[in-house]
Amino acid sequence: MEAIFFHNYSLTCESVDFSYAPYALRVARDVYIYFLAKLTELLDTVFFVLRKKEKQITFLHMYHHTVMPMISWGATKYYPGGHGVFVGIINSFVHIIMYTYYLLAALLPHHQHKRYLWWKKYITNLQMTQFCIAFIHSCLLLFYDCDYPKWSVVLVLPNAMFFYFLFSDFYNNAYASKKENDGAAPPSIQNSTKANGAVEKVSSHKIPNGKGKSD
Repeated sequence: MEAIFFHNYSLTCESVDFSYAPYALRVARDVYIYFLAKLTELLDTVFFVLRKKEKQITFLHMYHHTVMPMISWGATKYYPGGHGVFVGIINSFVHIIMYTYYLLAALLPHHQHKRYLWWKKYITNLQMTQFCIAFIHSCLLLFYDCDYPKWSVVLVLPNAMFFYFLFSDFYNNAYASKKENDGAAPPSIQNSTKANGAVEKVSSHKIPNGKGKSD
């Protein structure tokens, strides 16, 4: 945050400061901390296994927790700062909200989740929004020259699009389809009557002259 709001950080194109100036070292330190944070997120998989929730270890989960540590390691080693810092800040903001949700979900009784954690699905919307921002922000390197590697666009753009579609698919499966099912018409109770609060099936035989035909 300091890199953007308290210095002359350019959102259009920002080069990496490889000097040993105090500001440059602070930015490099923050990039390294971001890399360590990506490593700690690998514990998500460990917790899923320990809680026997293997179904949550999806392709999206595995791809995300494989690619992000690799990208953040490369940024830490070769480009600790510059243009990529902005995307890291946006991603950190999203993860703060996401892990706040996880914390509340762990602390609150299950019957209170629906009341206080109704905003769960909006976290996925927020994640999809960050990929759109990352895509646009990375594209700026194609139009501005600030001594930041343009080849990074080849890495960021496909991943931003891929992540967007993966999270979009997750959202549709987890929330959109559920909403459609909730809004579906109740099962038909044709050929039945309700008496004394109970549903009784009516014989399909015709009832001539008010007398039913016995089976």
